Amino acid sequence: MAVTPRQLVEWKQQHRAIVALTAWDYLLAGVLDQSGVDLILVGDSLAMVALGYETTLPVTLDEMLHHAKAVRRAVEQALLVFDLPFLSYQESPQQALHSAGRALKEAGMQAVKLEGGYPAIVDTIAHLVEAGIPVMGHVGLTPQSVHQLGYRQQGRSTAAAEKIVQAALDLEQAGAFSLVLEHIPADLALTITQKLTIPTIGIGAGPHCDGQVLVTADLLGLSEKQPPFAKSYLNLRDLITQAVQSYGAEVRSQQFPST
Repeated sequence: MAVTPRQLVEWKQQHRAIVALTAWDYLLAGVLDQSGVDLILVGDSLAMVALGYETTLPVTLDEMLHHAKAVRRAVEQALLVFDLPFLSYQESPQQALHSAGRALKEAGMQAVKLEGGYPAIVDTIAHLVEAGIPVMGHVGLTPQSVHQLGYRQQGRSTAAAEKIVQAALDLEQAGAFSLVLEHIPADLALTITQKLTIPTIGIGAGPHCDGQVLVTADLLGLSEKQPPFAKSYLNLRDLITQAVQSYGAEVRSQQFPST
């Protein structure tokens, strides 16, 4: 059976770790789904790994929807979560509802993710949940705030940590079904995970979260640059380069095709 938001909450209670990765096209999404990934995030990180932007900020809602539709066509089991891109939800709860509604209606997504835990975002999440749209929150390092926060670890001071804890509690109260914790100290992630009844999904937040997510390009060794908390499980960039070079050499030497 396909994974649901409610199931993630049950898995937290059962201490069953949640496996999440990102996808941006049909081919990759199909491989992830068939490999048993629980949650596939159509993340705005595709701005960089698929579209060549320097940050996540330039990617548009229409561009995200284009990729999400391709991912949807490949996935049968994993929960599909859509990252609302910069300026597709910050203006008002009504704008957020329209953007999130398009993700579910046009692209077949099952939930959306919003960054931030300040009061306006909490109100927006409550508005979406009231309309029947499952929402994943995201606190700590929020890449859409790169010009304000940079890419440094968040929550290192007592005051900053307390602010993130409160944001997490507020997002749960607003109805979020899960929460991404990005690039915060492991002890802070543990505190939040213990305080919440909804699951936490960590990325650069240590081993104590209820699940983990990585950008799949980092996992596969495709990224030219990756954050220090990512892990590559193979170097696919080098393997592809070697394969292409071998093909080129055989074509130029007329070894391929052989007949």
